[in-house]
Amino acid sequence: MSSSRPCVVLISPPDLLPTLEESIEAGSELLVFSDVEALRALEVISRRRPDFVVIERAFSKTPRGAAFINRIRADPTLIASVVRVAGPESVDEPSSAERATAAPTPAQKPTGPLDPRGTRRMPRFRMAGPVEIVADGNIATIVDLSTIGAQIVSSAVLKPNQKLRVILADDQGTVRCSALVAWASFEIPAKSGPHYRAGVEFVDADSEGVAAFCRRHRVDEP
Repeated sequence: MSSSRPCVVLISPPDLLPTLEESIEAGSELLVFSDVEALRALEVISRRRPDFVVIERAFSKTPRGAAFINRIRADPTLIASVVRVAGPESVDEPSSAERATAAPTPAQKPTGPLDPRGTRRMPRFRMAGPVEIVADGNIATIVDLSTIGAQIVSSAVLKPNQKLRVILADDQGTVRCSALVAWASFEIPAKSGPHYRAGVEFVDADSEGVAAFCRRHRVDEP
């Protein structure tokens, strides 16, 4: 990063890029990315460590934008990179950059309580090693499991209120049921690819079958 010429990374929807480019200080080294190139932008930011990262306001309010900002703020090597939100102000709604300075959310700090939404009605058990679940044909990893639901991580898109057909299977049995996504967040971890973290509620699962699956794969209590 040059000490005499500020390096600025700009991320915005394509139609707003020309307007936002005009707001950047003349003489800056400007690296421009559309909002669909956020992951490539993150690679460049990690390598170049720019003076400023400018994010279009509407994009900053999306789950992908919030995860992007959180990822930058969580990286100690980017502590000198200033994140700025640019674009028209929204009425009475803080940007993701503003929210990122507040207390950590589950998406920012997934190592907190296993059920961050406080909706747990039955005991949940952490899985011992990678344990998979099939959700609408896509493989996901179970973080914790109870007889009425699970917290999962998936590369496939998961949205609140989304209906799923899920399968829990191992060499001792298979449980098939319907499920509903109770909450979901998009994350960009430092050491793995982007993914969705979600809490799913089983609708018509065989509770005895789920309990047996859980006993076979959960972390044993000390």
